[in-house]
Amino acid sequence: MGEGKVGLASLKGRHFVDALDFSPAEYDLLFSLAERIVESPEEFAACCSGKLIATLFYEPSTRTRLSFEAAMLRLGGKVITVADASTSSVAKGESLADTIRTVAGYADLIVLRHPKEGAARLAALYSPVPLINGGDGAREHPTQTLTDLFTIKRSKGRLDDLTVAFCGDLRYGRTVHSLIRALALREAIRFILISPVELRLPEVIKEEIRSANPKIELLETEDLEVGLAEADVLYMTRIQKERFFNEEDYIRLRDSYVLTRGKLEGAKGDLLVMHPLPRVTEISPEVDEDPRAVYFQQARYGMFVRMALIATLLGVV
Repeated sequence: MGEGKVGLASLKGRHFVDALDFSPAEYDLLFSLAERIVESPEEFAACCSGKLIATLFYEPSTRTRLSFEAAMLRLGGKVITVADASTSSVAKGESLADTIRTVAGYADLIVLRHPKEGAARLAALYSPVPLINGGDGAREHPTQTLTDLFTIKRSKGRLDDLTVAFCGDLRYGRTVHSLIRALALREAIRFILISPVELRLPEVIKEEIRSANPKIELLETEDLEVGLAEADVLYMTRIQKERFFNEEDYIRLRDSYVLTRGKLEGAKGDLLVMHPLPRVTEISPEVDEDPRAVYFQQARYGMFVRMALIATLLGVV
């Protein structure tokens, strides 16, 4: 498959648990492959023939699970799935390690979503086949990071020299935690962190990205308009009810930020408005018609970049 094959071959058989499991150069190789799949999907329609993946989703999902399953089917492979932990042997007390070792006997690759932080890292220790983290608690969502970076690169033509504003739940938002750590490795990146004080980005994440890039600029604010005026990319997130222990706190904070057409008037003409979805109230439906809103394209790109990831980890490209 050309020059990229040597680089992609180094990813065969690896796990993808953390957004930093792959280097920026390896991300770029995956994006080049994803671009080819977008442009010529028929070229890859049978490359996973005879292969099988297992999707184990112990937490609700629409886009991640369906995009993985659609990706495998479009590559000519097959899928087995657990979409509800209560219907599996987990309900009988089976350990995650035993589940993974069992499922690895059936499938060539496993995708795991789990409510507990660190579950995917643990599962990878017991998996003899490539394991992909489909989201673990509030910590990580590395394939959403693949999706997000690919969306930015397709839309902006670059992943360097950008001001990226993150808005909403930065404390519990695993998509934010993964993306901001991966973007911090790029050149000339600046972050604007927009959130209520209670939902600020955890200090451990800030320390990690400053350690990775001492020149990184972080601006924290509670004012959405400040971020909108300067951002090249606005990454909106919902306030996540399922992460709160106290419903009163959720109710008080859930409508902290609502992006409307009027608020976008002060933003750059080439701003990208992104969202990992699902959306609740944080983006008004009227924004959907704005050409700067790319969150539904973003969801579609997720399928293509996951096609590239699956094909690469299975070593069929």
